[in-house]
Amino acid sequence: MSRLTIYQDNYTDTTIVPNLFIDAYMKEANDAQIKVYLYLLRMMNARQATSISDIADKFNHTEKDIVRALKYWEKQRLLDLDYDSGKNLVGIHICDLCGGGREKAAPDGEAESSFIPMPVAPVPMPAASMVLSMAPAPSEAPAQEVFPMAAPEIPAGSPAAAAQTPSPYEKPVYSADQLREFKSRQDTAQLLSIAESYIGKPLTPSEIKTILYFTDVLRFSDDLIDYLIQYCVDRGKKDFKYIEKVAVNWAENGITTPKQAQRASSRYDKNVYTIMNGLGKDSSPTVKEMEFITRWIKDYGFSTDIILEACQRTVLATDKHRFEYAEGILSSWKRQNVHHKTDILKIDTMYQQRRKSAPRQTANRFNQFAQNAYDFDALEQELLSN
Repeated sequence: MSRLTIYQDNYTDTTIVPNLFIDAYMKEANDAQIKVYLYLLRMMNARQATSISDIADKFNHTEKDIVRALKYWEKQRLLDLDYDSGKNLVGIHICDLCGGGREKAAPDGEAESSFIPMPVAPVPMPAASMVLSMAPAPSEAPAQEVFPMAAPEIPAGSPAAAAQTPSPYEKPVYSADQLREFKSRQDTAQLLSIAESYIGKPLTPSEIKTILYFTDVLRFSDDLIDYLIQYCVDRGKKDFKYIEKVAVNWAENGITTPKQAQRASSRYDKNVYTIMNGLGKDSSPTVKEMEFITRWIKDYGFSTDIILEACQRTVLATDKHRFEYAEGILSSWKRQNVHHKTDILKIDTMYQQRRKSAPRQTANRFNQFAQNAYDFDALEQELLSN
């Protein structure tokens, strides 16, 4: 006998919203956050792809509003955001609230990542319109790994190829199996417990993957990871993106032990606050101020005495926007290949000589305004062409 197809007329396309979300989470969320979460559930149940820009257009919000909403739900531990090696958002893991919430999830992490992103199709597109696939994975099937999007081929040896050379500290995209294997190691439980005590909350799967990155790629010892997290938390920084940046900086500078990190950080902190005092500031630097100081020390390669010379001139010249003023001085010295304070003296001497040799004008009612230098040949050509 042939097979029978069974169907119904009153089929309804529905999205199930867990009661726990309504009872415990919805009352604290704002309008945009609620819309984003419900829409994610709807797209996941329909097994449809979406993107940041699509969601923004759907609800007439900015893309920043959507990203903030996603990060809010990540902090609430209702979902995890997955990024590729280029820090582009490629997937969203939605927590299975119907199973009792995260706190009641299975210890091996299966319930925490009950939905995993499907592999991204190799079609080049801007990062802002990256497709987010949210399809539920069968419980018996192994977790799928997110693959970065295919990029157009670049000829070997070209400048573009050199610019795209992967960093030795590039963070991989870890699968659920790799995460589970890491958590099952003998020493991992103690390391994660120490990290949670510093951070003050249970670690998300994304944060655990970052610690795996410290051991797997940066080759940090448990003692160094312990000191790293403690160092960042003592400075009021509990965000793992910040902690990761500090870790990469240490790796780039060849730091492999807590003692080396302690010496480097104390020397670094001393320079930072010396520069702050040089600009007449006795507070901790803001993020923007740290960007200036880091640029002067690392990018420009200036020693502290040269930076302090610029700070001294800045303080004598202005009371406002001192970092911007000092940046103007130091960037000029960078262009003039200043390496020592004697180089600054040569520049000052040349400047004074130019001022002395410049013709002086007696002030009168005809020259008390900005003088313009006209190219009369060019003006004549322009007149003849009209």
